[in-house]
Amino acid sequence: MPKKNKRKLVAREEFPKLPPLGADRYLNRELSWLQFNRRVLGEALETRHPLLERVKFMAIFSSNLDEFFMVRVAGIREQIDAGVIEPSPDGLSPQEQMAQIKPVVEQLTELQRRCWETDLLPQLRANGIMVCNYDELDPTHREAGRKLFYQEIFPVLTPLAFDPGHPFPHISNLSLSLAVVIADRHQGERFARVKVPEVLPRLMQLPANDGTQVFVWLEQLIAAHVGALFPGMPVAETYPFRVTRNGDVDLQEEEAADLLRTIEHGIRQRQFGRVVRLTVDQSMPQHVLDILMENMEVAPDDLYRVTGPLGLSQLMQLYNIDRPDLKDAPFVPHVPEVLEDAVDPFAAIHSGDILLHHPFDSFMPVVDLIQAAAEDPQVLAIKQTLYRVGRNTPLVEALIRARENGKQVTVLMELKARFDEENNIEWAKQLESVGVHVVYGLVGLKTHCKIALIVRKERDGIRRYVHLSTGNYNVATAHLYTDLGLLTVNPDFGADASDVFNYLTGYSAQRSYRQFLVAPVNARQALQGLIEREIQRHKEQGNGQLILKMNTLTDPQMIEALYTASKAGVQIDLIIRGVCCLRPGVPGISERIRVRSVIGRFLEHSRIYYFHNGGKREVYLGSADLMSRNLNRRVEVLFPVHQADLVQRLRDEILESYLHDTVNAHELRPDGTYVRPSGDMPMCDTQVMLLKGAGKKSVRVG
Repeated sequence: MPKKNKRKLVAREEFPKLPPLGADRYLNRELSWLQFNRRVLGEALETRHPLLERVKFMAIFSSNLDEFFMVRVAGIREQIDAGVIEPSPDGLSPQEQMAQIKPVVEQLTELQRRCWETDLLPQLRANGIMVCNYDELDPTHREAGRKLFYQEIFPVLTPLAFDPGHPFPHISNLSLSLAVVIADRHQGERFARVKVPEVLPRLMQLPANDGTQVFVWLEQLIAAHVGALFPGMPVAETYPFRVTRNGDVDLQEEEAADLLRTIEHGIRQRQFGRVVRLTVDQSMPQHVLDILMENMEVAPDDLYRVTGPLGLSQLMQLYNIDRPDLKDAPFVPHVPEVLEDAVDPFAAIHSGDILLHHPFDSFMPVVDLIQAAAEDPQVLAIKQTLYRVGRNTPLVEALIRARENGKQVTVLMELKARFDEENNIEWAKQLESVGVHVVYGLVGLKTHCKIALIVRKERDGIRRYVHLSTGNYNVATAHLYTDLGLLTVNPDFGADASDVFNYLTGYSAQRSYRQFLVAPVNARQALQGLIEREIQRHKEQGNGQLILKMNTLTDPQMIEALYTASKAGVQIDLIIRGVCCLRPGVPGISERIRVRSVIGRFLEHSRIYYFHNGGKREVYLGSADLMSRNLNRRVEVLFPVHQADLVQRLRDEILESYLHDTVNAHELRPDGTYVRPSGDMPMCDTQVMLLKGAGKKSVRVG
């Protein structure tokens, strides 16, 4: 268990406090999300991480913030435009939420800037990675930059003028541009826009002979030579700016005759959504700003002035540098012995349920199973849900191979997986082209459950093998996200999986399942019933306990159920990576509720719902967070774990380690802020412990 040495805490003053929050019972969802992203940025400040891992966290912080504006802020703006005044559960109106969001974002981006300029940038340079502003380049590198500009950059650029003969150019979502001011002697000041091309690296590498790697910002290299785009015209000023638009595709599914075409149209519309954030360099003068804001119809509250490079999500480019000495040590995921030694994966599963905890356990047994099913002459059918599968996936290739081998293959491809729509459309078309039955989901619902069903003819009859998971069928993210999967031949699970697929592909009014809790059918009622049962067990025995691990907790009904359990005396531990609208530690409401968030090397993505049940411990795993959208508007599956050894592993090894984590954990206070665990607690890094314990023969840990 935990070691006795202490951890060095991040200085508290680095984290500006949130403004006062509203109603006593709930925390604001948007401000809670900003607290989550604050914790992500905190990992960039943590000196215990290798340098390029810290740079990665800084890039993730920026990417997260982009999505926050594209989805969450865009939604609030739509409410304001529609005249909505109804407050959120915490008591804040849309206008009040916007008023509180902006200063927090400004504080966080300033903290990010200081971290980059005063901490990461000098350390990168000390390690031979020189990220330079153009004015820092010596004459040799400036000459190399000039050649690079004319050979590789200039041919790609297209200047777009704005005057009575040229309409204001469209600025696409997340695009970085230069506002160029031309000082024309005859016609006065003129304006043009130059888009910084996305097809080129944001950090352009310049040749170096001393073993260092020298990079310069692409937009600065363009600005230094922008006169080449306007021959004979004096360029007076150039200023970078970046636009974020509403990216939440609004689909009118009920009227759509072809869902695939509707979503393709919606993706294109994402580039034309309302501007919800205009980020400009601090030096941009008002007369240039007025042109941008007037022509893009930007509200003053949506303007953000920053110092330094815009859009730091592209710092991820640095993480791809081949410098293993500046990254986390690689590891080899463990393969359970029952699968590692098995010639026949079906026989291995038949010997007992197999629990896989990724990335500590390898995801390859799942891939191997589908590939084996594709080739096995005894397999009759494969059915699988796909939500986010990635670009290069052996799973889809295996499904195509299965169809070519004459098996019946059915895939529920969720086209509405936000920001993965294009990728999923391409896979859907490939699958359809070889005769796979591809279903796009149910009208009004996203299919978020993760199920693979293999129907196999064996000597004693038809048997159904099932894989269920908390995470996606994505080989890449399975190495980066913590998720749990179960391989089983349990007949009830097989029957329930068949019923779920019939629900997804046909018509079904089924309201109950043998083992599964299925949203939006019965999951909400079942979860509330399990919490009520825990209250009753506590009244009878006095040992009530709930441990719930998830990504997000926002559903008011579920929060109220947890408050009721707390008031009844049940001890509740919540491990919530991201947004939590429940307010812990409030006298008379939530005194027995503790909330912690774990942010570390791997993205915590598993959902585990533990009920002490008077000592007859029950654990459910699945794809659903306790959010209204998951319980009401998504197809989700939660499934029980029955084998006593697996229940013990989930409760006493996995959950217990998260409850003792002091390295990656933050604890939620009643005011909505998060703090590190006390400096007096023993040091415990859950993810490192799980890496070491996943299989000592197969795991290398630095």
